[in-house]
Amino acid sequence: MPARISGKRPVQLKEEIAAFKRRRILEEASYLFFTEGYETTTLDAVADRLNVSKPFIYSYYKNKGELLYEICQTGIRLSLSVLEQSLAVEGSATDKLKAVVERVARIIIENQRYISIYLREEKSLEPEDARAIRVMRHHFDELLGDLLEKGCKAGEFGIQDPSRAAIWVSGLLTWIALWYHEGGSWSETEVVMDALTMVMKMVAPGRPFRG
Repeated sequence: MPARISGKRPVQLKEEIAAFKRRRILEEASYLFFTEGYETTTLDAVADRLNVSKPFIYSYYKNKGELLYEICQTGIRLSLSVLEQSLAVEGSATDKLKAVVERVARIIIENQRYISIYLREEKSLEPEDARAIRVMRHHFDELLGDLLEKGCKAGEFGIQDPSRAAIWVSGLLTWIALWYHEGGSWSETEVVMDALTMVMKMVAPGRPFRG
């Protein structure tokens, strides 16, 4: 007797196809925004790279600004997600900080183009979109600051101002997107390990960080 087919499967498949199409639009748009600049790039150019019509893009994104927002918020959204996951696991503040730095550094490298676009094109975002991303970044810094403060209270870190230290740490990680080059003299692993070493020296007990 044939297995009964769930009524949810066609809906799930439709959602997966839609997600794939949105992702492909983002990939091609991010390539053009990165290489040609946001202002120079047109939706016609994005459609040409996909070999589709411009109305196809409008069926998933209402305008170029929405595309830019989707690209710009990707890096911080993923970074925030791995930060929250790292904070939830068992271990000391040091263990959690190491996990955060390593995972976020890899997220930044994997999404380098998207993060570079944000750093370069933030001024082109709609004001409410720019604010939404700043809120996410502030939340990231707050959570990281809380972790650093807990580490200080446990005697694991030597930081005078955990909230400012959190901003320095997140800035150090973010700027990887601007200078890392795939196939360059430093491998991804070397960059991640260097970032981890720098952060751990920054928070080491006995030498209080002064922002």
